[in-house]
Amino acid sequence: MNTKVPNIDYNEAIKNSGLFKKLGFVLFAIIVYRLGTYVPVPGINSAVLEQIFSQHQNGILGIFDMFSGGALMRMSVFTLGVMPYISASIIMTLMQSSFDSLKALKEQGTNGRKKIQQYTRYLTILLALFQSYGISNGILNLSDTVDPTLGSVAFFQLSAIITMTSGTIFLMWLGEQITEHGFGSGISIIIFAGIVANLPFAIFNTFELGRTGALSAIAIIFIIFLLLALIVIIVFIERGQRRLLVQYPKRQVGNKVFGGQSSYLPIKVNVAGVIPAIFASSLLLFPNTIANFSPESSGFLSSIGFYLSHGKPLYMIFFFGLIVFFAFFYTGIVFNPKEQADNLRNNGGFVLGYRPGEQTAQHLEHVIYRLTFVGAVYLALIALIPEFLIAKLSVPFYLGGTSLLIVVVVAMDFFSQIQTHLFTSQYEKILSKNKMYKSKWL
Repeated sequence: MNTKVPNIDYNEAIKNSGLFKKLGFVLFAIIVYRLGTYVPVPGINSAVLEQIFSQHQNGILGIFDMFSGGALMRMSVFTLGVMPYISASIIMTLMQSSFDSLKALKEQGTNGRKKIQQYTRYLTILLALFQSYGISNGILNLSDTVDPTLGSVAFFQLSAIITMTSGTIFLMWLGEQITEHGFGSGISIIIFAGIVANLPFAIFNTFELGRTGALSAIAIIFIIFLLLALIVIIVFIERGQRRLLVQYPKRQVGNKVFGGQSSYLPIKVNVAGVIPAIFASSLLLFPNTIANFSPESSGFLSSIGFYLSHGKPLYMIFFFGLIVFFAFFYTGIVFNPKEQADNLRNNGGFVLGYRPGEQTAQHLEHVIYRLTFVGAVYLALIALIPEFLIAKLSVPFYLGGTSLLIVVVVAMDFFSQIQTHLFTSQYEKILSKNKMYKSKWL
């Protein structure tokens, strides 16, 4: 009697898994997003705005333009990008650890998370309205950036606020659709697409510096190998985990024995992700940006902006310190040792060698403290090494450490989601084949 299950064709498994449909939807969403970055806000003189923007691209405008995929420089309908949503998500995360009502919603499961997500959307709209008003007001203060034939100043400002806020709402919806019908986090995919879209210009500018003699061939080769080495380091650290052995005791019900199994509690080396680098960059570039927009050529703001500009020793010191601070701060919010210890105890598990409860929480706190220190130093070094290149070799801003981190981490998560999807679909196919053959021979 032959009970061997036939081999499943891998190519057929890919077709049946709906992989191409999901990838097609992600690609379509990215194309829609990129087309929207070229649709300008009504009444904007794009040529004058681009010329003014080039004078301030090394400030906080450069970071916002990086996350918006160049939409800020073109003053498009997607000028704000997904930054209001990211800010709202961070604020809601902070509030969940401060307010008991939000903490209770989080513990309710799926329904609670849906309510928190809804609050995040409302907060996103409020932040988008506030930021679009500030940007439109700043544009009005720049000479010759608004078309005088559009009408009154109030009409331009109202249309700009409505357009940019609607663009953010659309991107928020588009990101949720990518998450539901595609792979990975939709918001991260949108940020990834914006950064990657501008990388060819950065690479072209780097080789242009080599052609004109501003950069030597050796320096360009060194930059390429350094970036490759940084990518390898990012992949290695982001994949790194500390696995704590968790034991579940045996229990007997009648004549059957349950439990007695062991598993692992994985803790990432870098729990905070790229959030500390983004926060530190934004905070440090505020003085420089304000100084550049200030009408006074000298004074306190100009001095602060000079010493906190790219490549200055004070900037490097503060950048390193802020990344380490935000790494510990954000990790403390997203990882609660006491909560993890209580969950293990409620499920009947315990970390081998430690009593459930307070002793386990202290051990987890000790482990997460050491891992966060390693992760914070890693983030700071990854972010600072490209800063030296920008300062010493005039490498384009888009090759910064923060953008490199985002690109690599999102790409890793995207391909991991694809691999998981294929494995799950193939596993379900094998199970169905097994059931079919078992029922046939029984």
